[in-house]
Amino acid sequence: MNVLKAKEIGIASIIILLCIILTIINPVFLSIDNLLDVIKGNAVLGILAIGMTLVIITGGIDVSVAAVTTAVTVFVGFLMMNLPDNFLSVVIIFIAAPLFGMLLGSINGFFVAKIKIPAIVVTLGTLSIFNGGIIYLTSGQYTNSTNFPQVFMDFSNLDIFGISILVYILFAVALCTGYILKYTTIGRSVFAIGGNQQSAVRVGINQDRVQLFVFAFMGFLAGIAAIVQIAYTKAIDPNGLAGLELTVIAAVVLGGANLMGGRGSIKGTLLGVLLLAITENGLILARIDTFWQRVVVGLIILIAVSYDAIQNKRAERKRSTIEVEDEQEAS
Repeated sequence: MNVLKAKEIGIASIIILLCIILTIINPVFLSIDNLLDVIKGNAVLGILAIGMTLVIITGGIDVSVAAVTTAVTVFVGFLMMNLPDNFLSVVIIFIAAPLFGMLLGSINGFFVAKIKIPAIVVTLGTLSIFNGGIIYLTSGQYTNSTNFPQVFMDFSNLDIFGISILVYILFAVALCTGYILKYTTIGRSVFAIGGNQQSAVRVGINQDRVQLFVFAFMGFLAGIAAIVQIAYTKAIDPNGLAGLELTVIAAVVLGGANLMGGRGSIKGTLLGVLLLAITENGLILARIDTFWQRVVVGLIILIAVSYDAIQNKRAERKRSTIEVEDEQEAS
């Protein structure tokens, strides 16, 4: 059995080629420290992209992920200012933040699953609501680490075998989510609903339950991403994640997920995240302006979505041709 699918192999090949080019441009790129910094700096993107993978596999989308994550960071900031400076505080944060994120994600899930409003409409609405609430509560003010418990700062700076704890959190999330998708009933139901909704319902799969699960799980991971964001930036910035939802979606699509649902993988998503991360890091090392970095990321999104659409059309034409040939043979 192949470890990577065809499209994932293609992405991995592009990443390798890109690494070679960037190393020639700037040898610093291939240093272990720089590569670990790239992964650490994109841990939030990776965690959110993993959650988005499940949403997209079901045929949905969530453009409120950055707003949900920011809302949880504000919530965690409030907690940290009112918790004692001991290890128990970190435990409470790791319980409360994902649960609060899951609550916000469940709001999206409720309107999508129960009220039957399209996911893009629901999440656009909650995006505005959450962002507006955040600005109202914080007045847009930036909070730095001087107000954080020292125990949380120690956690943020923790390295195990020279690798940041934030990288371990990312891969723990990837492993757990991959297990859910591959080995659990709800994970298989996610693919079934995305692949053929009507057939899945006919065989007894509860569509509402699956949709509620993926949006709640997206919120749960947004809670974890919020902790990682605070640990990485050592601050709470109400505007720090603005626009990240587009990059999250781009990473998932680059990783081989189909925006129409039914296809996607955690391995592919991680490769998509890595490709975007390496591209951004390479542009920085090449001293290219931030404006052009946004242009390049935008082009990558357009190319990935266009490629996916073309492949889907080809597959549909091929299926239609086969059906016509079968009918002709039968007659």
